[in-house]
Amino acid sequence: MNTLLRIFKDGDLRKKIVFVLGFLVVFRVAAAIPIPGIDAQRLEAFFAGNQFFGLLNVFSGGALDNLSVVMLGVGPYITASIIMQLLTMIFPALKALYHEEGEAGRKRFSQYSRLLTVPLAMLQAYGLLTLLTRQGVLDPLPFFATFTNVLIVTAGSVFLMWIGELISQYGIGNGVSLIIFAGIVSSIPNTLRQAIFTFDSSQIPLFLGFLVSAVLIVAAVVFITEGERPIPVSYAKRIRGMRMYGGVSTYLPLKVNQAGVIPIIFALSILLFPQMIINFIAGSPNVFVQKFAGFTLSLLNNAWLYGFMYFILVFLFTYFYTAVTFDPEAIASNLQKSGGFIPGMRPGRPTGGFLSYVINRITLVGGMFLGIVAVLPLIMQGVTGAAFLTIGGTALLIVVSVALETMKQIKAQLTMREYE
Repeated sequence: MNTLLRIFKDGDLRKKIVFVLGFLVVFRVAAAIPIPGIDAQRLEAFFAGNQFFGLLNVFSGGALDNLSVVMLGVGPYITASIIMQLLTMIFPALKALYHEEGEAGRKRFSQYSRLLTVPLAMLQAYGLLTLLTRQGVLDPLPFFATFTNVLIVTAGSVFLMWIGELISQYGIGNGVSLIIFAGIVSSIPNTLRQAIFTFDSSQIPLFLGFLVSAVLIVAAVVFITEGERPIPVSYAKRIRGMRMYGGVSTYLPLKVNQAGVIPIIFALSILLFPQMIINFIAGSPNVFVQKFAGFTLSLLNNAWLYGFMYFILVFLFTYFYTAVTFDPEAIASNLQKSGGFIPGMRPGRPTGGFLSYVINRITLVGGMFLGIVAVLPLIMQGVTGAAFLTIGGTALLIVVSVALETMKQIKAQLTMREYE
């Protein structure tokens, strides 16, 4: 309560929080405005039986389940950012732009991500609307009307990207993450309503067990998300002119969950996208294609096999994405240029080898953790037998990460005010 009072007594911090809340309200209003020609009953049935679109709905901030004008959410922007990061492995110029040219280089890199967002949003909008039309969720429209809807949906995605950047610049926290967070949290009242309407006195032990498990799971996710391995770094003393610089000791924090939520997204895409394609070809008149599609779907619908493949893919993608985003050689080179060194390690390549050794071992824990969190909803649903009594997966990681990051920024702002 004391912290809340300090937040609202500070005029500047209060304005930032109101600014964020105001734009989140704008986002939720836009998420309630549907595009024309929707069959609501078919739409609800379609999303109930399709995990792939359930994932897309999470990253659209809950704006896809009623086909709103911002149905794509910030998904195209996230996709563009991931593509740009992967391209740094292929093009050395992009890698140098992002890692070596400082703040100006990162701004140009972000601008390229924004420009890539527009064609990606148009492509995703057209593909999604065409797919939903073939599934009978949308009424068939002439080309001009379809093109108009594509432009509207693309504009909605760019609008949310703009809102996210405004929040990041003038508010508190990461704007894109807060938009996704708001969409996930907005589904909680509906989940509570389902729990209340289906409540039975014989299920009291089940509900209590679920609440205790949920608290323990969230605590474990917070613990691992905040976990890090500090690497001590010392800086040699240097004399320039009449002044002496360096001679201080600090540490380099290596997070246990270095990859964040990205491996789960990659793994779900690998598992669910082929499943969606096979569902389409199952209607083929060719008998062999029908049998192949039926056999493949029966394998993918096996809960044990699906959970095992999901866990393995998340584990492997954790190592892959950590290798993409964390470059030990570049960090060792930057330390050497700035006069820093790890005690007991020679600067340069030996330091890079040591950092690679450490990150590979803590990523083992991070990969196991992400794999367990990913399959947790399947385990919880199997134990409770209720679809709404589940916790874990992408949504939990996003909510915990965004909440922790926002709290840190608010505390930093309060600390800065105290120093002033």
